Amino acid sequence: MAAAGLAACGGSEETPPPAPPPVADDSEARALAARAAGALGALPASAATPDRPMPPARVDLGRMLYYDLRLSKNHDIACNSCHPLSGFGADGEATSPGHQGQRGDRNSPTSLNAALHIAQFWDGRAADVEEQAKGPILNPVEMAMPSEAAVVAMLKSIPDYPGLFAAAFPDSADDAVTYDHMATAIGAFERGLVTPGPFDDFLGGDYAALSPDAQKGLELFLDVGCIACHVGPAVGGGMYQKLGLIEPYETEDTGRHKVTGNDADKFFFKVPSLRNVAETGPYLHDGSVADLGEMVRIMGRHQLGKNLDAEQVRLLVRFLEGLTGRVDKGYVAQPTLPASGGDTPGPSTS
Repeated sequence: MAAAGLAACGGSEETPPPAPPPVADDSEARALAARAAGALGALPASAATPDRPMPPARVDLGRMLYYDLRLSKNHDIACNSCHPLSGFGADGEATSPGHQGQRGDRNSPTSLNAALHIAQFWDGRAADVEEQAKGPILNPVEMAMPSEAAVVAMLKSIPDYPGLFAAAFPDSADDAVTYDHMATAIGAFERGLVTPGPFDDFLGGDYAALSPDAQKGLELFLDVGCIACHVGPAVGGGMYQKLGLIEPYETEDTGRHKVTGNDADKFFFKVPSLRNVAETGPYLHDGSVADLGEMVRIMGRHQLGKNLDAEQVRLLVRFLEGLTGRVDKGYVAQPTLPASGGDTPGPSTS
C-alpha cells in the first residue's frame, strides 16, 4: 500500500516517454520525383480540350455506345469487346477476334489514356479518339457494319437513342443522330479514361508510393534512355519511332509507311504509352511478345543498343508496375442500354 501510495503521489521515478522515430531522409526520392516530373509532366484529370469537351450527357451517351453490341453487323462486338474496361482496356490477345472470328494483323492497344496520345492506331492513321471510333465499326474484319447510313438507321430504330443524342448535342439544328456525333460521344467518354496510380502519387510527394526497387527502376529508366521515346504524361504515345532504331528488328509490317507511302516512315510506329503496361500484354504491334521482362530486354537491345542485365530488367519492370493506374469503377461500369424497338434491324448471318 505504501509503495502504491508513493507511486500515486509521484514519489517513484517515471518512465521517460519513448523517443520520436528518426525523420526519414527523403531528399533522394524528392530529387528523383522532381526529375521525373520535369521529364514527363503531370497526368491531367482528363483528356478534355476546349474543342473536345466532356458534357455529362455526351459522356453518358458515349459510355452506352462503347458497350453497345448493336454497333456491329452481327450484334456481337462492341468497343468493349476488344478494349474491355474490366481488363485495363485490353483483351490480352495478340490480335483480337472480329466479325465471324476474323483477326487483323495488329494488337489492340488499351483504350485507357489513349486520348492523351498524339494520334490513334499503331500507324497514327486517326488523329484522335473521335476519328478512331469511326474505323472499327465499318472495318469488314472488325465490326463489319456496311455503311455509316446503316449505323445511323440502326441507332434511330432504337427508341431512346434519338432523345439521348439530342441531349448530348443540344445545338444540332435538325437531326442529332449522325455518325460523326456517335464517334464524338464515344470519344468524350474515352477522354475520361485517365488512370493515375502509384507513380503519380510519388510525383505528388508520397515517396512511399513506389518501392525502393521501383524508384531504382525509375532512375534507370531515366538514365539508360527510355525517356527519349516514352515521354510525356502518358509515358509514351507522343511520337513515332522506328522499331529497330539501333539494331534492326525483323517484321513484315512497315508501320506508318502504309499510311504515308513515304519510304522514310518504314517500320515507324507510334510509341506506345507505358501506363498500365504490366496489365496490357502481349506487346508490340503484333502482340508477339508475352513477357514484360522480355519486352524490356528487346527494347534495350533494338532501341537503345544496350544489353540490359537481369537486375536492370528486374528493376525496370518494378518501375513499370508502378505505372498501373486506378480505374474509376463507377465511370467505366456498364450502363443499362436502351431497349431495341420492334423495327430494329436484326443481326446478319452473312
